Amino acid sequence: MKIGDKVRFLSEVGGGKVVGFRGKDIALVEDADGFEIPMQVKELVVIETDDYNIPTPQHKEKREGTQAKPAAQEAAPYRGKATSQMQPPSKGDETGQALAQGMSSVSGRFIAQPETKGGDVLNVYLAYVPVDIRQVSTTPFETYLVNDSNYYLYYTYFNIENQSCLIRSQGLIEPNTKLFLEEFEKSQLNDLERVAIQLIAFKEGKPFAMKPAVSVELRIDVVKFYKLHTFQENDFFEEPALLYDIVRNDQPAKQLYVSAEEVKNALIQKKDVQPARKPIQKKEDRHAILEVDLHINALLDNTHGLSNADMLQYQLKKFVEVMEQYKHQQGKRIVFIHGKGEGVLRKALLDELKRKYPRCRWQDASFQEYGFGATQVTIHF
Repeated sequence: MKIGDKVRFLSEVGGGKVVGFRGKDIALVEDADGFEIPMQVKELVVIETDDYNIPTPQHKEKREGTQAKPAAQEAAPYRGKATSQMQPPSKGDETGQALAQGMSSVSGRFIAQPETKGGDVLNVYLAYVPVDIRQVSTTPFETYLVNDSNYYLYYTYFNIENQSCLIRSQGLIEPNTKLFLEEFEKSQLNDLERVAIQLIAFKEGKPFAMKPAVSVELRIDVVKFYKLHTFQENDFFEEPALLYDIVRNDQPAKQLYVSAEEVKNALIQKKDVQPARKPIQKKEDRHAILEVDLHINALLDNTHGLSNADMLQYQLKKFVEVMEQYKHQQGKRIVFIHGKGEGVLRKALLDELKRKYPRCRWQDASFQEYGFGATQVTIHF
């Protein structure tokens, strides 16, 4: 049992998250209301463990009641804020000395880290986390690199504009760690439309399977940063986050780019065109609500050359693909996000439902979460 684990009480109803210990036998459990309850360890059972329990600056501020520490003061080597140039530590600074030991390319020695089962397969993610999820339209954002593997990673994170690259952060990230890269304001979103990550993986002081160097370029849809439902619950952060795959099961991420000309030709020839983005499913539960964003900029990277009729036809085609995929899952709920606009797309969806899926039920989706711009369909057959 460790800090960050979710536990349940054995002798009474309730549970929470372990936030500390008193000696060897007493654990402090924070319940859903934020109260810390001392309980004997033997009266607790772990129901979910958290190997990524390093608090973000925002959570440090909430828990300690103080401002988040600046980059140079954050504890744990390579778990603090990364910068493109690391300053040498001062004497007597234990954190700085550990950081210097972890970075030393001359001695080639790195701090030993425990390995996790299955961690010899690379899984790396780029994460964007709102500082205040309640103010998503104005809040700044934090950028993290998540290393879900047993390898050390030399990384470079940069953005691309035309044919030029600008490094935003570079350094080393330890195994099974999330690393703060930077904080940015909404006004800087346009600089992040094209970003790239380069990685070199290795282990220190032990044999390891060599991994190919990774170079992945991502197209970031900046419109998503204005939508609350974009940020999802995840395994790495306590708050909702937007995660992009860099490496998944040793395979670098590849995004599909479809030109407007190719899409137009495919529509004319009535060929299937794979969309650039797949529907977002919040949970694996069969009866969980599935969200499908039908905004054209969420389906295509470039709409140049497409008329309004072409775009509407493509959106309807996507709607039918999803309905066909789930039409045999009784009770499945699907939220189609179409936006308010002039109501053309919503009317077209309802006409299609009445014509092809008359037994299905439909209604306006939650106003609190989607406003007037979404329709919820419940599958019946």
